[in-house]
Amino acid sequence: MHPDFETILNWRLLAGSHPFPGPDGGTCINEAAIVAAGLPYRAIRSSADCPPCFSRPVAAYALGLNDTMPDEARPQLMAFVLRLSGSADAPEIEAARTRTLALESVRRILAPLCAVAGMVEDAKACIGAPDWPAALAAANAAAWRGGARSQAAAEARRWREGALTAAVSRTATAAQRAGTDARCAAEVAEGAAPFVAGTWSQACAILDEALAIGRQAPEIALVGARQRMDAARTGALA
Repeated sequence: MHPDFETILNWRLLAGSHPFPGPDGGTCINEAAIVAAGLPYRAIRSSADCPPCFSRPVAAYALGLNDTMPDEARPQLMAFVLRLSGSADAPEIEAARTRTLALESVRRILAPLCAVAGMVEDAKACIGAPDWPAALAAANAAAWRGGARSQAAAEARRWREGALTAAVSRTATAAQRAGTDARCAAEVAEGAAPFVAGTWSQACAILDEALAIGRQAPEIALVGARQRMDAARTGALA
């Protein structure tokens, strides 16, 4: 990837869906990918709105990150703008991608949050989970223990501990759902990010790994993508 990739594409990622990009080039990541690939433009409110050639779990996770990342972190997603169109694959591949998003979110995002909250055994169980069933069990235990510790901390007026353990409980609950709903894996990152530095970078690394499974998007010439995105900014594609 070119080191100035974001600058070359001259695009600004924004939270939410957008009827059509304006002069600021603002869209979500999936809408930017549509423009870059030269597909008919559409506003994306969920992964179901994406063209059929987009991997549904990958698009759901990318959209979840796009909408929860702070403005300063969201440009990290531009590295994926040429990799989404054409990534759709067979059901078993999409299921493997969903499991990867869920499993790695438990190992690499929920685990550090548990550690920060002082839940060392839960952190070990999360990071050491060999597969999704083990990760799901670890997330279930973390959700229960986090909730119990948060309640006890609140009763004792230990506010910081209560906030951290409540975040563990909420984030672990999202992780439980991530095995069937890829967008919930993005909620794991959202829950951990306020407490664990580097969470958004880890989330993007997990997205990269999910995209590496199965069919790869056909190569899109960077110059052509830039031309299409510039045309969208001026309204020439409207």
